[in-house]
Amino acid sequence: MDRKSAAAVWLLLGLTLPWSGVAAEKTYAPGVSDREIRIGQTMPYSGPASAYGTIGRSELAYFAMINGQGGVNGRKIVMLTLDDALSPPKTVEQTRKLVEQDQVLLMFSTLGTPTSMSVRKYLNGNKVPQLFISSGATAWGDYANYPWTMGWQPNYQTEAHVYAKYILEHAPNARVGLLYQNDDYGKDYLKGLRDGLGEMADKLLVASVSYETSDPTMDSQVVSLQGANIDVFFNGGTPKFGAQAIRKAYDIGWHPTQFLASVSTSIGAVLKPAGFDKAKGIISIAFMKDPTDLQWQDDPGYKEWLAFMKRYYPEGDLADNYNVQGYLLAQTLIDVFKRCGDDLSRENVMKQAAQLDLALPMLLPGMRLITSPSDFRPIKQLHLQRFDGEHWVLFGDMIKG
Repeated sequence: MDRKSAAAVWLLLGLTLPWSGVAAEKTYAPGVSDREIRIGQTMPYSGPASAYGTIGRSELAYFAMINGQGGVNGRKIVMLTLDDALSPPKTVEQTRKLVEQDQVLLMFSTLGTPTSMSVRKYLNGNKVPQLFISSGATAWGDYANYPWTMGWQPNYQTEAHVYAKYILEHAPNARVGLLYQNDDYGKDYLKGLRDGLGEMADKLLVASVSYETSDPTMDSQVVSLQGANIDVFFNGGTPKFGAQAIRKAYDIGWHPTQFLASVSTSIGAVLKPAGFDKAKGIISIAFMKDPTDLQWQDDPGYKEWLAFMKRYYPEGDLADNYNVQGYLLAQTLIDVFKRCGDDLSRENVMKQAAQLDLALPMLLPGMRLITSPSDFRPIKQLHLQRFDGEHWVLFGDMIKG
């Protein structure tokens, strides 16, 4: 039998040719071909959390830039992003469609704690990567029980510990009040604040009130906290509700020391609608460069981001740090794909995601994304910041969570 005939027989039997010189086969999961990598996402483009929708739009713009440069190892990134309005039942429906009908390789940067939680078991059961969730829930670091799920940003409990430490150092006799969303996202802050205050929690945390995402305003919650004589107010509202709480507190003449959840620090999407004068003095944490902060105007990373926005997402708000977040998230995934090479199996995607050591230009100086097989929390460093009425101003030292 000649070489050509033998090759046909081996291929017919689905076997590997025994002689050398044959190129190794590429390893592809669903959603991958020689020409593209198809990924899925759900994002609240409508509903009470629609301010976050720009994260998905900025990611689409970044992938469009990468595709225009030839893609990743010759493959274009195709992101199918669907509106779930931050409704878990809708998230389940859309995620199943993306996985089962659209055959995406993975789910990327889906936004929200209750929404992402609603599909975590399904995705892990089907061994579909749930990568770099746009939520800081502590649950995304549970690599032992959910090895296909990985977070990205600092977790909410760690963030609350930072605020608690600040309170204990600067206002040890304060009466602390918490506004939190009545779901796993909000309860992470509640637990983190109590744990951070430690044995002083029962004495200092004198009031905690929750809200539902269906609530029209934060008026009753804010008035309730004022009535409890709170002098340190932790505002755990997501953008719409955080802005309402800032505005209401100011309008009723209540001026406690206020901490604001990191998910609501966007100047364009939160503080501007709330009113800059009403937000002055608020404290939060940062891990990204604020695009409105003048100290970054000559920074090469900022200039690169600005050029990207002007060319690929010109309608995007340059004062909205969610557009920085989407940019960074997309860069993180591109790094993973580059290191995957031609092994784009789901197993290798998770393997590469679990060995990050990456500095990105729009992270704060000195910060890196670091993961390992036993550490699924890429960003673990934080920096306190205070709003001066126009910009966020960093203060103190970098904090390792």
